[in-house]
This record gives sequence, C-alpha cells and structure tokens, in this order.
Amino acid sequence: MKKIPFSSSGEKRMKKNGFILIALAAVLMFSCNKIEKNEILVLHAGSLSVPFKHMALKFMKKFPQIKVVLEAHGSRTAARQISDLKRSVDVMASADSSVIRKLLMPEFADFCIDFSTNEMILMYTDSSKFSREINSTNWMEILFRDGVQYGHSNPDADPCGYRALLTWKLAERHYKIPGLFRELQSRMPKRNIRPKETDLIALLEVSELDYIFIYRSIACQHGMKYVILPDEINLKCSVLESVYEQVSVRVSGKEPGKWIEKKGAPMVYGVTLPKNSNNPLWAERFIAFILGSEGQQIMEDNGQPGIIPLTVDHYDRLPTSLKKFFKNEI
Repeated sequence: MKKIPFSSSGEKRMKKNGFILIALAAVLMFSCNKIEKNEILVLHAGSLSVPFKHMALKFMKKFPQIKVVLEAHGSRTAARQISDLKRSVDVMASADSSVIRKLLMPEFADFCIDFSTNEMILMYTDSSKFSREINSTNWMEILFRDGVQYGHSNPDADPCGYRALLTWKLAERHYKIPGLFRELQSRMPKRNIRPKETDLIALLEVSELDYIFIYRSIACQHGMKYVILPDEINLKCSVLESVYEQVSVRVSGKEPGKWIEKKGAPMVYGVTLPKNSNNPLWAERFIAFILGSEGQQIMEDNGQPGIIPLTVDHYDRLPTSLKKFFKNEI
C-alpha cells in the first residue's frame, strides 16, 4: 500500500493541537490547585456548630472566593484528627482550650487563643418524666426516680462529657451528700453516653432520654428547656476557680493506657491554626473573623459570651494579622 506523507501544514496543525492540549491540561491543573487553596477546613466542637455555621456563611458572603468546610467533633476527637491521623486542618476550635494546649502544643500548634465561655445545665423537654416538677433544688431527687433516663457525652472524646462528671463531683461537695457522684454514675446506663453532646439531643427529642447534662448555649440555640445549676457547680464563673479545681476526673491520654487528670475549671473555648494547614493565610482571616466584632456578636447571640479582653499564650508566635486583637500583650 502506498504511504501518503504528511504535509507540512498537517504537521503544523498537529503541533498546534498538541500545544492547545498541553495548555488546557495546565489550566485544569491550575484550576484544581486553585480550588484546593480556596478552601479551608475547620474542625470544631459540636457546641460551636450553630454559631460557626452562621460565621461561615457571613465569611463566604464577604469573601466569595473562599469555601469554608465545617466538621463537628468532640474537641478531643478533633485534636486527635490532627495529632494521630495527621489530617491537614486549617482551623481547630475547642470547647476546652486546654485540649489544644495539652494535645496539640507545641508539636502541632504554636498558640491557643481563648475566645468564649459557657456553662453546664440540665436540659429537658415537656415530654421528659416529671418535667413539671424539676427545678434547681430538686433535680437530683428527680433523676433518681424510677424510669428516669439521663445521659452525657463521652468524657474521653468530648469536654462536655468530663465537665458533666466534674459537675457531679462539685454537686457532692456543694450539697454535702457523700457518695452522690457514684450514685449518679451507677444509675446511668453506659448506653446513655454518646460521642459528643449534640448526639444526645436526638435521643432527648424522641424521649429515649429525659434529661441531659449539656451546655447552656445548646439549649438556647435549640429553644429547649433547662435547669440552671448553682454557680458553685456549673463551671461558669472565673471567680470560683479555686472551688472548681478541688475536683478532678481522669480521661484518656495521648497514648493507649495513659491518662490525663482534668481538674475543674471555668469554661474557656480556644482556637488555633494548626501547623499543617494547607491554607494558613485564609485560616488567619477566618480566625480574625471569629475574634472580631461580627464573630463575637454571633457567639453572644447564640448564648456563648466572649472573653473580654481576649487572651492568648505565646503572643510572640501569633501571625502578625492576629496580634492586633491583643494590644494588652504588647
């Protein structure tokens, strides 16, 4: 068969098409990289789900070129996503700032900013057993009645869980009832312990549980009823720090078989920018939004008052863009 040679114009067309394909591939790769860089992953405590959703929407409206991806976990679980699973995370916000300091610093984070507070309450619905009788003085007696089911989140995964236990221990001291802590533990089946505090809400709404120990902000955000506990118990007041620190519980440590002692302390939420962030500049901007007037107003509107003034450890390690929030450190 006679071979037909390529014409010079055909060769030129092939070269031109080849260049076009290479250019298209380069544009595609650039676009993919751009999409990845214009996205930040925020791991946060379950109790921050509502305010952080509002913040993310406002932030993306202000900066439409960026996408904020939110993931809710128990704070200790979120920290281990970074330390144990080596996930690249851009912002990590914990319901207990000590989680960041003890599990992430200094290997995985340089600083921790304290930005909000909360308190423990006992939440219920109209369908909860004896809901018309319960109050701030008889709540223990109600919990001990036949058929009443109560629960809390997992202390090894979520600060709200070990704070519930600290609340029980403080109640034993405050009411001077020896053995109250063990009695509260023994009457609550292990099935009533769930990974994080927000997991318990569904059980409460379908009457699988009658009462849950949870943050006041959660009750406010969901329009739920709750019992206010005495300040000597609820871990709310900074002036009662010396009272709270008289009790402690053990939770799992960084390694299997290791334990961490958690002392009672006023509730403090913390936020950091992990060292393995893929997008530190936008992470800084989102943290700045949290700390700024808009972010703090969203926290306030959702039942989580801010800390005034904001506090931080390792001010010298802060990104320059965040130092403006800590003039008192200069």
